[in-house]
Amino acid sequence: MSTLAIVEVFSHLPDPRRGAGSRHQYAVCLALFTLAISAGCGGFIAMGDWLEEYRESLILLFGSPKHGLPSYSTIRRVLLTLDYQSYGACISEFFTIEPKAGETIALDGKVLRGSYQIETNASTTESHPAIQLVTAYVVERGLILPPQPVDCKSNEIKAIPPILEQLAKRGVVFAFDALNTQKKYLRKSSTLKTTISAH
Repeated sequence: MSTLAIVEVFSHLPDPRRGAGSRHQYAVCLALFTLAISAGCGGFIAMGDWLEEYRESLILLFGSPKHGLPSYSTIRRVLLTLDYQSYGACISEFFTIEPKAGETIALDGKVLRGSYQIETNASTTESHPAIQLVTAYVVERGLILPPQPVDCKSNEIKAIPPILEQLAKRGVVFAFDALNTQKKYLRKSSTLKTTISAH
């Protein structure tokens, strides 16, 4: 198997799959997901089309994996159980992303487009909620920090406070949309001695 840097960065993450479900390396699945998103894929279906279109080139890039490339449905199953905080930390380490004092961090909740869709019409296919994340975007440099997953029984408003706690220590300025401009955030910013901007 290839030792591509984008594969190595995920190599230490634990693989929650068992048995036949783990025939493709976990790190390879995550590397392909990352490359697909970087190529502009906005959901599972677009990712599947991208994998099919560039399959031969990807096989050459990854060094002809023993079991070939994982399918769209395999990567989809990996993403449904992925710890996005750990994934984001790997990406940040890979690109060495660190917010600097005075920079603006824009926070917003996003649903991974198509993540609620299933790849077959079979009645036995298990349904699942859409994958929702709160993303932190460094405005001045156009970089994205590790995403904060939103519990399917909760919402993005409850997922933001931990991000405030973590990043406020760096002296950044936070920017929210109207939905996330909560009084408790303003009180939190006063305690943490940081600035909040609403748009």
